[in-house]
Amino acid sequence: MAAITSTLNPFLSNNFAPIKEEITAEDLKVIGELPPDLSGMFVRNGPNPQFNPIGEYHWFDGDGMLHGVRINNGKASYRNRYIRTNKFQLENQEGKAVWPGLLEPSQPDNPRGTDVNTANTALVYHANRFYALWEGGGGAPYHIKLPELDTISKQTFNSKLESPFTAHPKVDAVTGEMMFFGYSIIQPPFLQYGIVSATGELVRTIPIDLPVGVMMHDFAITENYSIFFDLPMTFRPERVEKHQYPLMFELETPSRFGIIPRHGNSKEVRWFETPACFVWHTLNAYEEEDEIVLLACRMNSTNVFVTNESDRLPDGDTPYLHRWRFNLKTGGVKEEKLDDVASEFPRVNEELLGRKTRYGYSARMEVAESTPAFDALIKYDLDTGKSKTYEFGKGRYGGEAVFAPRLNASKEDDGWLLTYVYDENTQTSELVVVNAQDMSGETVARVIIPQRVPYGFHAAWVTEGQLS
Repeated sequence: MAAITSTLNPFLSNNFAPIKEEITAEDLKVIGELPPDLSGMFVRNGPNPQFNPIGEYHWFDGDGMLHGVRINNGKASYRNRYIRTNKFQLENQEGKAVWPGLLEPSQPDNPRGTDVNTANTALVYHANRFYALWEGGGGAPYHIKLPELDTISKQTFNSKLESPFTAHPKVDAVTGEMMFFGYSIIQPPFLQYGIVSATGELVRTIPIDLPVGVMMHDFAITENYSIFFDLPMTFRPERVEKHQYPLMFELETPSRFGIIPRHGNSKEVRWFETPACFVWHTLNAYEEEDEIVLLACRMNSTNVFVTNESDRLPDGDTPYLHRWRFNLKTGGVKEEKLDDVASEFPRVNEELLGRKTRYGYSARMEVAESTPAFDALIKYDLDTGKSKTYEFGKGRYGGEAVFAPRLNASKEDDGWLLTYVYDENTQTSELVVVNAQDMSGETVARVIIPQRVPYGFHAAWVTEGQLS
């Protein structure tokens, strides 16, 4: 397999550039000491094109690759594996890319079909299965074997899955249910909402009407409700005639947040309107008296698919943690900015997802960069409004941090934050373990990875009990 290089596209250069080798390495070097009660596997997903792309490459295009570190008894091992999607296997057989990416004209008449699901976005563990997931307008999850990271097959829930499947399903740790959605930007129903039981059975899919197709990357759940985002990142085919990308952000169109009872129907959705904004990722949501409270990283607009400088919107793509309060009794909405520091990839202790939490975590973002760069982790105390920061160090950049709770923890933040960090000074990668209760203290452990780990998207922590 030839190396992929680019002097023009930033997402094919430096630590965004893909790697070629799939390796397995045991007994990794550890600086510091891995806690004896930290036992499980950290896995991160991300794009890693196996061949030179057709036309202009977007970061979202690459083939999914998993990077996993297993920790047990104070020792660590590493492996990385491509996700063997249908797209990956066909292109691998032909020895070249055969589908163009997001920024190129689509090919509905491609003789090789239209299954371009790369499963490169996120991960979820549910009902004793581990899944690699793609953007919400895409295809089915891929079932992954742990700890090997081998691809088993697509998951269609006994052929009941007839809609797209989001990259960000929500698992209720109390009921065991998994809520998900899928969207279509081209044809109704533009949004479909699904529920998978604690035993892994797809029990219902509900179509929800939207005025137009929109990009909807994430959503949120509470104990009794699900919250959907009808944001003005709209798909309008007529833009193509104006030589514009059909999916664009509309500054003058309001945002809408739809709240539905978890087991409700489409007629029960209540819509709340706010000024235009875009949300990639949610931190959490919960119920408080008559209100549904949502926490997410909000930006005024996004230029994610804009390629012409003249079309770029001002003050776009800079996310800040916000809180919304939707009053189910009065229909009122309150929106509040919680921090002046830009951050993304928000996470909570997922054992409390959908319930009120005191703490949240995100990755601090350098806003001056042309490509996403995250130089620190932030811990938010949502009760006091204060925050603490763990900095990676000069020339060191990370990504999404996952909270790994201590076994039998008695406090919400009793555990560790784990993320991959790339050191530009040495051009090496490592897994960093941070004490979530002592963000300003010394790093607990640094697990040195024997090859570079390119920047990617979302991660998951799978406990030893789940692995076995």
